[in-house]
Amino acid sequence: MTVVWKPKLVALDLDGTLVRHDDTVPDEIAAAVRDAAASGVHVVIATGRGWHGTVHHVDALGLPPGPHVSSNGAVLVTYPPLHVDEVVTFDPREAIARVLEEHPSALLGVEEVGRGYLVSKPFPPGELGGQVEVVTLERMAAHPATRLIVRDPEGSDDDFINLAHRLGLNGVGYSIGYTAWLDIAPEGVNKATGLASVVGRLGVRPSDVLAIGDGRNDIEMLSWAGRGVTFADSPPEVIAAADAVVRPFAEGGTVDELRRWF
Repeated sequence: MTVVWKPKLVALDLDGTLVRHDDTVPDEIAAAVRDAAASGVHVVIATGRGWHGTVHHVDALGLPPGPHVSSNGAVLVTYPPLHVDEVVTFDPREAIARVLEEHPSALLGVEEVGRGYLVSKPFPPGELGGQVEVVTLERMAAHPATRLIVRDPEGSDDDFINLAHRLGLNGVGYSIGYTAWLDIAPEGVNKATGLASVVGRLGVRPSDVLAIGDGRNDIEMLSWAGRGVTFADSPPEVIAAADAVVRPFAEGGTVDELRRWF
């Protein structure tokens, strides 16, 4: 007898997978996500955003109570109502010092879970959600952090790939965005590790997971899931990690994949 695979959990990246640049979700994607949830599968948001920048999309999609992965796996929550299940941090002091040695003009930020960010200088408008406060480096480094954000609006993703290679830090991991954006996080923490904790609690196997994402911070998640899906215009290394490639997000690739199953 042929066994037909179907996902029992759907893990969805936000930016570039569900959400446009203006922070809106297209109606057809929202409808497909709601239909997936209505079918009884677990729908889990797995994003690099902090929870404060994620919760309004969970609300708008009307997802039932359940787990979500934010801050690239460093923060796990159950919502609604909100319960913070896990927070993984590291000491950001050495990372801050090394980044400024290599890139003195970089913008730096650390997340305050559930609130917003402490930053060294203002970031470009709209890039950070929640409450954003400009503080001294001493205050930024004073407490353990879920991640250190490094940003340069004048740089490129290649510049930051090279920067990550030069830093030579121990005990942390790196995630590069499309632009000159680098997340420095606790070592071994990513969306896949966050999802592994989630599926363990839900009694779902990784092989039962459909994951959709478009960025370099999705690579581990796409490789880990039973079916990892990305888009035709994703970076080459993301495509290499995926099991399947669909049309670009802007052309409806997210809907194509969700409607295949739900």
